Amino acid sequence: MKSVKKISRTIPTVLERLAAAVSVIKENRGNDIVVLDVRELTKAFDYFLIVSGSSRRQLNTIGDEIQKKLVGEMGDECLSVSGYKEGRWVVIDYGDIIVHLFEPETRIYYAIEELWGKAIKIPIDDPIFN
Repeated sequence: MKSVKKISRTIPTVLERLAAAVSVIKENRGNDIVVLDVRELTKAFDYFLIVSGSSRRQLNTIGDEIQKKLVGEMGDECLSVSGYKEGRWVVIDYGDIIVHLFEPETRIYYAIEELWGKAIKIPIDDPIFN
């Protein structure tokens, strides 16, 4: 009987995936990056990653690059993507991480940071992102 060799694959943690997404955003010149830890406020997800971009094209590029990194390279599962066509507010749902990509005016209008004001804001210069 032939033995089956198990392939061991380390699944990245939520913080590793979050850090990778932040890195992608920085590389693609996203603005006003905010990470909110919402674990104490909801059981639906753990973190919001919020960023502004200057155009629909930039937002779509950032979203595409995050997908390549998290899904393509890190083996994450994307549950849904909304807003690519309109491009004013793109939402990418990874289950535990929700990525919000906004045009500046739309971000101000919806005020996600204020709505989730009791969340813990994690500075992007925190060592977990380096």
